[in-house]
Amino acid sequence: MAESRAVLRLVEPGTSAECAHCGRPVKFQARVQARQVIANVYEAGVWARVEHYHAECYETAGQPYGPPGP
Repeated sequence: MAESRAVLRLVEPGTSAECAHCGRPVKFQARVQARQVIANVYEAGVWARVEHYHAECYETAGQPYGPPGP
Protein backbone atom coordinates (compact mmCIF):
# COMPACT_ATOMS: atom_id res chain seq x y z
CA MET A 1 0.00 0.00 0.00
CA ALA A 2 1.35 3.45 -0.90
CA GLU A 3 2.22 5.78 1.95
CA SER A 4 2.61 9.53 2.13
CA ARG A 5 6.17 10.72 1.72
CA ALA A 6 8.11 13.96 1.51
CA VAL A 7 11.19 15.11 -0.39
CA LEU A 8 13.41 18.17 -0.02
CA ARG A 9 14.00 20.15 -3.23
CA LEU A 10 15.29 23.54 -4.35
CA VAL A 11 12.55 26.02 -5.19
CA GLU A 12 12.64 26.17 -9.00
CA PRO A 13 11.82 29.20 -11.16
CA GLY A 14 8.12 29.22 -12.00
CA THR A 15 7.09 27.49 -8.78
CA SER A 16 3.72 28.79 -7.62
CA ALA A 17 2.35 26.97 -4.63
CA GLU A 18 1.12 27.88 -1.17
CA CYS A 19 2.75 26.49 1.94
CA ALA A 20 0.39 23.97 3.56
CA HIS A 21 1.54 25.16 7.00
CA CYS A 22 1.70 28.98 6.86
CA GLY A 23 -0.30 29.70 3.69
CA ARG A 24 2.35 32.02 2.22
CA PRO A 25 3.62 31.43 -1.32
CA VAL A 26 6.51 29.04 -1.89
CA LYS A 27 8.27 30.92 -4.64
CA PHE A 28 11.62 31.22 -6.38
CA GLN A 29 13.84 34.14 -5.40
CA ALA A 30 16.97 35.00 -7.36
CA ARG A 31 20.25 34.62 -5.42
CA VAL A 32 18.53 32.68 -2.63
CA GLN A 33 18.87 28.92 -2.62
CA ALA A 34 15.48 28.42 -0.96
CA ARG A 35 14.36 24.86 -0.29
CA GLN A 36 10.89 23.42 -0.16
CA VAL A 37 9.42 20.14 0.98
CA ILE A 38 7.02 18.49 -1.43
CA ALA A 39 4.78 15.78 -0.01
CA ASN A 40 2.74 13.24 -1.94
CA VAL A 41 -0.20 12.57 0.35
CA TYR A 42 -2.04 9.26 0.23
CA GLU A 43 -5.31 8.53 2.02
CA ALA A 44 -6.33 4.90 2.52
CA GLY A 45 -3.57 3.90 0.11
CA VAL A 46 -4.83 6.15 -2.69
CA TRP A 47 -3.02 9.30 -3.86
CA ALA A 48 -5.00 12.34 -2.70
CA ARG A 49 -2.87 15.47 -3.26
CA VAL A 50 0.52 17.17 -3.26
CA GLU A 51 1.39 19.57 -0.45
CA HIS A 52 4.20 22.13 -0.56
CA TYR A 53 6.00 23.52 2.49
CA HIS A 54 8.80 25.99 3.11
CA ALA A 55 11.57 23.76 4.49
CA GLU A 56 11.43 25.54 7.86
CA CYS A 57 7.62 25.31 8.01
CA TYR A 58 7.80 21.54 7.49
CA GLU A 59 10.07 21.31 10.53
CA THR A 60 7.77 23.57 12.56
CA ALA A 61 4.78 21.43 11.56
CA GLY A 62 6.52 18.39 13.07
CA GLN A 63 7.35 16.68 9.75
CA PRO A 64 3.80 15.39 9.23
CA TYR A 65 4.91 12.95 6.48
CA GLY A 66 8.17 11.88 8.06
CA PRO A 67 11.71 13.09 7.46
CA PRO A 68 12.07 14.39 3.91
CA GLY A 69 14.13 12.26 1.58
CA PRO A 70 16.67 13.58 -0.90
